[in-house]
Amino acid sequence: MTRVLVADDQALVRAGLSALLDAEPDLEVVATAADGLEALTLARELAPDVACLDIRMPGMDGIEVTRALCGPGADPVIPVLVLTTFDLDDYVFGALEAGASGFLLKDADPTAIAEAVRQVAAGHGTLDSTLTRRIVAELVGRRRLQPVTAGRASDLLTPREHDILLLLAQGMSNEEIAAALVVEVSTVKSHLARMLPKLGVRSRLQAVVWAYQNGIATVGGA
Repeated sequence: MTRVLVADDQALVRAGLSALLDAEPDLEVVATAADGLEALTLARELAPDVACLDIRMPGMDGIEVTRALCGPGADPVIPVLVLTTFDLDDYVFGALEAGASGFLLKDADPTAIAEAVRQVAAGHGTLDSTLTRRIVAELVGRRRLQPVTAGRASDLLTPREHDILLLLAQGMSNEEIAAALVVEVSTVKSHLARMLPKLGVRSRLQAVVWAYQNGIATVGGA
């Protein structure tokens, strides 16, 4: 069972999202919070598998909470999925730069939101597919999120891992990558598990950003 914390300053949104997730047989909302400080306190107390955070909350915004839960020095690290009504603003970029594992708009399909929680809990990360290139382009332009290592992929990864990184940068899922490379999905997952530590990142989303920042993938490129 995947344990989830939901934080949003709007009661209706908080209740709706909680009901949506609780309706899934493998997801359980263990707590809800109406502001950032409450979210941080509950997260540290309950150690959920995923924290679903709104960005704009009173007292302590989602960026500060994200940094506290999964940024440098966080222990334990609690993966964060950002849910917001704003598709492109400084708050969203700030949350990704602070270490968020995923980002979706609140008007996403309910099935997509539930699946995003599962992906983040599994360490895969997720990003709204319609916004991937725009968000990555902005992050790359700012260049504030720097990987642990400054090496290029050719110096760090095997040829197969390099291929998978390029396909990740195109927004492909594990299943799509497996089909493109004619391998099993389990093989893709094994390569990803070995690749992420080499790049000094925690999720596939951060790996994508790393690929663009280091010139392995290019915005608008194949």
